[in-house]
Amino acid sequence: MKPASPISPINRTMGALEWTLLIGLSLLWGGSFFFTGVAVRELPTFTIVVCRVFLAAVILLLAMRVAAQPLPREWRVWRAFLCMGFLNNAVPFSLIVWGQMHIASGVASIINATTPLFTVLLAQFLTQDERMTPGRLLGVILGLGGVAAMIGGDALRSLGLDVTAQLACLAAAVSYALAGLYGRRFKALGVSPMATATGQLCASSVLLIPVMLLIDQPWSLPFPSLATIGALLGIASLSTALAYVIYFRILATAGATNLLLVTLLIPVSAILLGVAFLAEALLPQHLLGMGFICLGLAAIDGRLWRRFKSQFAR
Repeated sequence: MKPASPISPINRTMGALEWTLLIGLSLLWGGSFFFTGVAVRELPTFTIVVCRVFLAAVILLLAMRVAAQPLPREWRVWRAFLCMGFLNNAVPFSLIVWGQMHIASGVASIINATTPLFTVLLAQFLTQDERMTPGRLLGVILGLGGVAAMIGGDALRSLGLDVTAQLACLAAAVSYALAGLYGRRFKALGVSPMATATGQLCASSVLLIPVMLLIDQPWSLPFPSLATIGALLGIASLSTALAYVIYFRILATAGATNLLLVTLLIPVSAILLGVAFLAEALLPQHLLGMGFICLGLAAIDGRLWRRFKSQFAR
């Protein structure tokens, strides 16, 4: 699934190349929910997550070697990699994979789209330079209202596995938000974006491999089918390694604010893939929730409102 980026005041106009990359990134990250939906039919949670982060780490290590970019060796940097890997990979990937064992991939992707909402909310208390504005507050209220509409009060009273899975995906979004705020320190540490991506994947592999060996005991599992192997290769190479490369390319040319738009597009691709290939169905409450989340993200971004005011002023 995707790393969370801190909210930024950058607001550049994107050209055709940036829009193409943004749509491609949404397909790659939306595809991660599809690939997970295939893999969870045969493999347990931590085996899937370890395959994702370890294979992606190997791919990015090879890419950095080709580009002659060394990884930092200082312990303070690797301590930050461990924290970032825990918040941005180990916790959210595991929660989402477990959640997708009980809910549709489209539902998981919609809940994942709340990450910027939690980033705004947490930044109010954890940072000095990302204070709450009326537009952001409205966005948080609308977005959380969308989550409430999706889960529903009756469901919370029964608190079955479906609801627990949705709450797990919601906790993953909070973890992504915390990772985005924590990850702002890598620029001050002088670590390049590609090295940050590679380092956090290496660190999360170190954290997760012992857990997988202890809990899943992969040597005792039946050998997976070709479809599952293909899903693991897809989520590692396409939805993680390649997605990171595109992510940092957009971040460098269009800024973090434009990059937030991808969260509006991810559920669309995830839902279409899930309906087309996994025979999944969405309830009206899920679509209603997605609508409120989209309105919340639009309010946080603010550009639609500014454009409306400029048109009205004419």
